Amino acid sequence: MSLRLAALNLGLRLIVKPQLGRLTDPVLARAGMEAASQAWLDAPPRVVPVWRTLGGVAALSARNARGVPGDAAVLFLHGGAYATGSPTTHWPLYARLARLSGIEHLAPDYRLAPEHPFPAALEDAEAAWHGLLARGIEPGRIVLAGDSAGGGLALALLARLCAAGTAPAGLVAFSPWTDLTGASASLVENAARDPMLPSGQMQRAVDLYLQGAAPDDPGASPLQAAFPGCPPVHLQHSETEILRDDTLRMADRLRCFGAEVTVQSWPDPPHVWHMFYGWVPEARAAIEDAAAAIRRMLSC
Repeated sequence: MSLRLAALNLGLRLIVKPQLGRLTDPVLARAGMEAASQAWLDAPPRVVPVWRTLGGVAALSARNARGVPGDAAVLFLHGGAYATGSPTTHWPLYARLARLSGIEHLAPDYRLAPEHPFPAALEDAEAAWHGLLARGIEPGRIVLAGDSAGGGLALALLARLCAAGTAPAGLVAFSPWTDLTGASASLVENAARDPMLPSGQMQRAVDLYLQGAAPDDPGASPLQAAFPGCPPVHLQHSETEILRDDTLRMADRLRCFGAEVTVQSWPDPPHVWHMFYGWVPEARAAIEDAAAAIRRMLSC
């Protein structure tokens, strides 16, 4: 563990984790996440932000100022427990991926719970996918990506696409939330070790999102889904986070369908440490590996 990461983990444990444990109002949580992103996270230079519409869903595009192939794209789905987060909060993350991979990334502004419960987010993600197809981009030239809840959402969308026989080129996910039933042992085993996420809030997040829907619905918990003809999948997670087993169990599930799955396990960073690019070397290394995986999937 780098000294910078040790300092970051300490700050998250002392300040952020207790704050997250007290949150009850998703509107206040959204405002806090937006403010923190603007105050603390830096976007890369020479990446152009442009709002577009994909299948009727607003999406924020990140692309290098020039030299971007027009026949390929990454559909990035942001995290935030389905109740917070936005394309702007996660701009520093996927803009960095866009710069390093050389591929345009588009982040849909999908509807959030509790105002728009399941399956609204999945419907918007699928609409954005069809919006990319309407732009003339072939399924095999699109990579799905996402972090946390967005990673789970990307995997739920992947299952639908595999079932339809229109699988993308691949999927990249950071610490995806894949099992809303709460069956992952790491929710308990890593409750104290996780420097940022309070395990006591997970069920509240599930209730806000599902609002009576079954937690084992494959659209909500892709761990329950089928993945026929699955393309390559690249997963990254931390061994100390409460969602550790959501990644590991998901990898096993995908391999049952013959998928080529790469799992990168990092020993100490917080949940979605990729957001701290420029702060800790572990974030730089993880994002560089993810960008390389995207290029491989698209043969770039």
